[in-house]
Order: sequence, then C-alpha cells, then structure tokens
Amino acid sequence: MTTRSLYEWIRLAAQANPDAMALEANGIELTYGQLVTAAEWMSARMVGALGEAPSRVGLLSSRCAVSYVAYLAALRLGAAVVPMNPGAPAVRNLTITDEAGLDLTVVDDTSGAEVAEYRQKTSGEVLDMTGDRWRPMRDPGQGKGIPPQAERGRDDLAYIIFTSGTTGKPKGVPVTHGCMSAFLDEVIPRFGFGPGCRVSQTFEMSFDGSVIEIFGALASGATLCVAQHADVFTPVKFVNERQLTHWLSVPSLVSFAKRLRALAPGSMPTLRSSQFGGEGLTFEQAEAWSAAAPNSKVQNCYGPSEATVIVTGYVVPADRAAWPDTSNRYIPLGHPFPGVDWVLLDDDRTSDDDGELCLRGGQRFPGYLDPSENAGRFVRVESGRAEVYDGSGPLTAEHYYRTGDRCRIEHGELILLGRVDHQVKIRGHRVELGEIESALRKHPAVIEVVVITVTAADGEVDLHALYTGGEVTDAELAELVGGLPRYMHPRGFHHRDSIPLTAVGKVDRKKLTDEFAVHRD
Repeated sequence: MTTRSLYEWIRLAAQANPDAMALEANGIELTYGQLVTAAEWMSARMVGALGEAPSRVGLLSSRCAVSYVAYLAALRLGAAVVPMNPGAPAVRNLTITDEAGLDLTVVDDTSGAEVAEYRQKTSGEVLDMTGDRWRPMRDPGQGKGIPPQAERGRDDLAYIIFTSGTTGKPKGVPVTHGCMSAFLDEVIPRFGFGPGCRVSQTFEMSFDGSVIEIFGALASGATLCVAQHADVFTPVKFVNERQLTHWLSVPSLVSFAKRLRALAPGSMPTLRSSQFGGEGLTFEQAEAWSAAAPNSKVQNCYGPSEATVIVTGYVVPADRAAWPDTSNRYIPLGHPFPGVDWVLLDDDRTSDDDGELCLRGGQRFPGYLDPSENAGRFVRVESGRAEVYDGSGPLTAEHYYRTGDRCRIEHGELILLGRVDHQVKIRGHRVELGEIESALRKHPAVIEVVVITVTAADGEVDLHALYTGGEVTDAELAELVGGLPRYMHPRGFHHRDSIPLTAVGKVDRKKLTDEFAVHRD
C-alpha cells in the first residue's frame, strides 16, 4: 500500500475526472475541477486570515458547500481538520477549540445559534464565510497568490474527531493520513465507490460516519449528495430525488421510516449498495431495507472512531434462507478487514470466543489527543493473556485498542452483543440488555424495543422494556421472555409512539431513561 495524504487522494480523483460532478449540497453543485479550484481559493483565504498556513482548522458549519471546500482547503495546507457541531452549546465547541489547539475556525450561515458567543470567546482566529463572503469560491477565476500544497506523511494528522468520554468531557481522537490511506484502500473497492456513483451523506460532519461518505465518494470520483436534516428521515424520497446508488446511515433510520409507513417494497430501485453502521443492524431492519431496495447489496459495518470509522463490512446474503441464525437476531459484523488484527478478551483478560473486541493494525489511531486518556484503553497480548497499558511506557503498534464492545463468534462470524458498560447486574446476575430486546422483537407488531434499567425505591435495579409499533398485551410480551431466566424478565412493558434518537440518528438511551423517569414520577 502506498500512503497518500488525504488531499492527494482528492486531487488525483479530480485530475482523472475534472468535469464529473463531485458535490451536490443544498442547491450548490461543483464539479471536481471546480471543487479543487474552490479549495485553492479557500486555502488562500485561510492563510490571509491567519498570516500563515494553519496547523489545526476547526469547521463550525453544517452540510453546506463551504464545509466541504474548507475541509479540503485545510487538508491542502497540511492542517488537521476538526469538525464541530453547530448544534452544540458554545461552551463545548470552545472546549474543543482549546483541547485541539485550533488556530483558525471557519464559520458561515450554518454555524448555529451560539456562534456569536463562540466568536467572542474563542482563542483562535475566525475565517468569516457568512453572507456572500463564500460566493467567489464558485467562480474564483485565475487564482493568484494561491499557497502551495503541503506535503504530509503517514504519521501526520488528517483530522481529529471529538467524542464524549465517560465523564462527558470531549475526548479527541486524532487520525493520521496513514490510517486514512489504509481505510480508503479497503472501502473504495469493497463498497464499489467510483465514477458514476451517487453517494448519500446522512451523517453530520462532527460524527465520524461522515468520513466514509465524504472521502469514499470524493477520493473515488463519485458524486457526494448531501442530505439535509429532514431528508435523512425520509430516505425513499431522498434516494429517488437524487437517484442515489449508495446509501449510508445508522440502522435506526430504517425503523423510523418503517414506523411512518414510508419504506414500501421496491421503492428504491436505483440503490446498488447500502451500508449501515453506528449501532446493531437487526434482522427486521435488514429485511425491511432489502425489500425496499431489491437491487442493493446490504452491508453491516462496524468500527470505532479509534480504528478509523469502520473495520468490518458483512454482506447480508440475498437469499433470506442463508442468513445465519444469530442468538440475538442481529446481523453479524463479519470479520475485520485483512489489515486489522483483532482478539476477543474475556473478563480475565484471556483470549476467548466471547469477550471485549480489541483491535490494532494500519487503521488504529496513534492514541488520544490527551495522552492521559490512553491509560486502560490499550492492551498488549502475549500467549493469549493481556496486560493493560497503564500509560507509563510508550504506546506502540503492538498494543491493541480496547473497543468497549463485547462480541461473540457464532457461525464463524463476529456477533455484536453490546457495550461492555451496557452489561448490568440484576440481583447478582450479569445481564445483557440486548438479549432481552432480541426476544421481544420477535413479536410481529413490535418495531423497536429498548430495555432500560431503573433504580427502584428499595435500591434494587429493575428492568423496563419500552417499544414502538402496535400495542401488545403484557401477557404476550411476558411469554416472549419466558425462556429467559426470571431475573431477566422486565418489570414492566411500555408502549411508546417513538424512540428518541441522538443527533446522528442512534437510539438515545439516556434521553429515553430520563423521559421514563419523569413519566413514572
């Protein structure tokens, strides 16, 4: 594998396809030639605002042409890009600015309600693309004073994604150009990205799922078709309006569309490839999508931000009879990509067929932006036994990253059982909430189900099942969990009109638990 900088991937795609459509975003269309020219223009604006080439550039914008052009311009200058969420409070984005050491942030008309506070308090410079300031990038003419393209190597940073740690403090995940080259070398042929393809973008840029959409498309010569927020929840309409060939999203959007009766069989004939990730893909979701997109190959993808977005892509067999009968009725993850080493570690930190998934290889990140976050998150495995990294020595390529996800090998494939921290103790017994949810989803009237834990007045932890779809009697639901141990039986079953989702479309367990507590009280 030859490592290219992330910008070089785009430049070469543009060189091969200058007149092909690269980007369709909120009414703006740019060919590959226009996209590169716009990035050159924007890179000159960045240097002008700062007085020199930046090293860390923040993007406080959302799903518009400025976002993508600024992303490429920063990469062109050799800067690491830090996407931020315009919908987040200013204090969070200011914290990210300080943690990442941003020297320049790009803002525009999509920067959110708290952009004024951010601009007032930020420690870095701001490049203002509000109003009509961005318009010259569409037709900048003969570029003068364009700064040179920077050279970047395997270990230089391409971007930094911030996630919330267990304390809620933003945690920076830096990803190198080497990680991205390994990732693109694998996913472009695997997902069939290339000229003539029309690829959705449903993820916010501050969520790492957007990386596979943006760069899988733009590094291969495909067209990136950007969905606005409302489009994401009406996939059939968006797919048909844009004549998409590739769809990528979290699985929860399938259930949302199904609940609205907006996922009719055969309704998305143009799709050739559909990838789902970010959370488990249920049998029911896979069945509904496969029926609606009969010409599409469906793949279940998995991966943490720390391993460069995704490391698996299980192809769901076209023949329903060929689907493996997994214990939790989730589609398998498959096996990690060839360049990714993996091991499952049980509670005793011994290699097993059931345990926490740990990863290393060319896609593994070099460690958290704050090195103190590395302690406990990596292990070194020798002779089937793991030693936890305590932060006192160097972090090397030999260390595996601990994903926090528990998996099991079934039918020769990896099955996602859930988060290690979603395991709960009920009267001394370890309980997998996903096992209860899978039993309840067997009822034909149930569309979604989430099992939550609630501390009762006596201090005991109770289980409650919340579900959508048709109302079902408690007796019917209790019968479905009858084969599980008594301590795994929910104390109550609660019908809801909807399940709340996070900003990126995942099930929002915290909000669901909080809402339940208010309703119960």
